[in-house]
Amino acid sequence: MTRPANRLRGEASLEIDGTAHVLRPSFENLVAAEEEIGSLFALVERASEGALTAREIAALLWHCLADENRPPRDKVGEAVLAMGLVAATGPVRTILAQVLQGRG
Repeated sequence: MTRPANRLRGEASLEIDGTAHVLRPSFENLVAAEEEIGSLFALVERASEGALTAREIAALLWHCLADENRPPRDKVGEAVLAMGLVAATGPVRTILAQVLQGRG
């Protein structure tokens, strides 16, 4: 059983195949995401313009999943499509807010 996401730590959750997974935007996870999808600042700008792609959303979420018990990448994409892009922006917004504001 996984623990619930701690919003005070900038965490969110993502349901994949009926199981809630914690999204943990650690420095290492964010660097890995940035290496794949480019600058996080540019990602924030695209998000504010409503211009994120499904690939960017799935990549950011996959990289921010806790390393232990991380599901395969295609399962994250399936989860994003199942919940819809609008709903998928919820956890993305939580991650990007932590990137911009820190953990306070």
